[in-house]
Amino acid sequence: MKKGYKWQIAGLLILVSQIAPSQALKNTGAGNPSGFRAAVVKIDITPADAQMLLGYQDRKSTGVLDRIYHRIVALDDGKTQFFLVSSDICEFSPSVYDEVAKDLEKQLGIKPGNFLWTTTHTHSAPEVGPPGLGVVFLGERYKHEIDPGYTAMIEKTIIEGIGEARRKLSPAKLGVGWGFSMANINRRAIDVDGQASLGLNPDGPTDRRIGLIRIESEEGKPVALIANYPIHGTVLGPDNMLISGDAPGVVSEYVEQKVGAPVLFINGALGNMAPIYSVYPDAESGHLGQFRVLLGDRILEANQKISATTNNVTLKTGSLILETPRKEGLGWAPDLEDYTNVSKTGKNMVRLPIRFLRINDDVAIWSGPLELFCEVSNEIRDRSPFPYTFYYGLSNGSLGYMLPEYEYKHGGYEPTVSPFTPGAARELTESVIGYLQGELNGKLQDK
Repeated sequence: MKKGYKWQIAGLLILVSQIAPSQALKNTGAGNPSGFRAAVVKIDITPADAQMLLGYQDRKSTGVLDRIYHRIVALDDGKTQFFLVSSDICEFSPSVYDEVAKDLEKQLGIKPGNFLWTTTHTHSAPEVGPPGLGVVFLGERYKHEIDPGYTAMIEKTIIEGIGEARRKLSPAKLGVGWGFSMANINRRAIDVDGQASLGLNPDGPTDRRIGLIRIESEEGKPVALIANYPIHGTVLGPDNMLISGDAPGVVSEYVEQKVGAPVLFINGALGNMAPIYSVYPDAESGHLGQFRVLLGDRILEANQKISATTNNVTLKTGSLILETPRKEGLGWAPDLEDYTNVSKTGKNMVRLPIRFLRINDDVAIWSGPLELFCEVSNEIRDRSPFPYTFYYGLSNGSLGYMLPEYEYKHGGYEPTVSPFTPGAARELTESVIGYLQGELNGKLQDK
């Protein structure tokens, strides 16, 4: 992606009447009106020394532009506890998640199905753990040693933070709503020959909805916001050597100052979603601060529109594994043996884990270790029986890009570094829809 792109938006009439207004969450289960509890913890993970940065070519940090964090929310409905982590890092191999999940269960008794770890996908944060599939596609970027000390600190602080959040659980209420922001743009620039390159495509598919969950105390004081929006953390380009949370981090800090509570930024189907200012050499030329208005103020507006919260909350978790063919002739990372196998017909397969969280009768969160194209999550949201259906991307690691079949004819970067065949997105769509309409949509169990 070449640096120096500028995108000006003027004179646009935005029609968002199709977005459902916020409403009180329905709960047809027995519920636990006095039993819902929540807590939030924020932990600084900014390194004290220079680190290799993940997201572009080999480069090492020379300083800090803004600090980076784990933000951890604990939810407890009286029967089920669920822990959501958002970290200001680019991505990590699923094997890193597996190690943390194993230690978390051993130390705190929390099962993996109740622990979801997402990343904001900033390209200006340190590497964490082995490169996973990155070494298969982009091996030239990983000829250096990964710092085991920083990885150990990341893993240790997550477990400690979850333990702290669990100890801090207190009576709470929860609400949900939609927002809208034009901070992103399709990045698959299509030339006259039909070929795609990394750029800006104002005519391409987008997803500009903000899915917002608000948690507040019994007295109505803000505890945390969970903001779901698809955008690459690439305002800062490869010439930047300063550690930064990029747009997601800057937006989170800004909204936190306004509401007085931590904000978990959860990236969505960002596979083809770039920030409208992309890959600039520094924060000033990239208008990084403007994202406080472009996205931060839109999150604040969505929060103001959430007019009802409830302490009658029921949580339900679920999971499935989609086995889909692996790209022909593709090698595999040694740390990801649990994410592949061979079918009865001799085909190499990718084992793709998908996790779900249902909140009452209205909210369904589904997640995967993917940089998913927005068309896929848009269709799933449109077909979902839940009025608030959110996709939490880059969850529990990354297995790369997944894009619709028709995108393969355009070529470009994303299909080149994807382990999946063209039919995988359709398989994923039907599998997730089937689960949302079936297992996840059953009657909530009484406590």
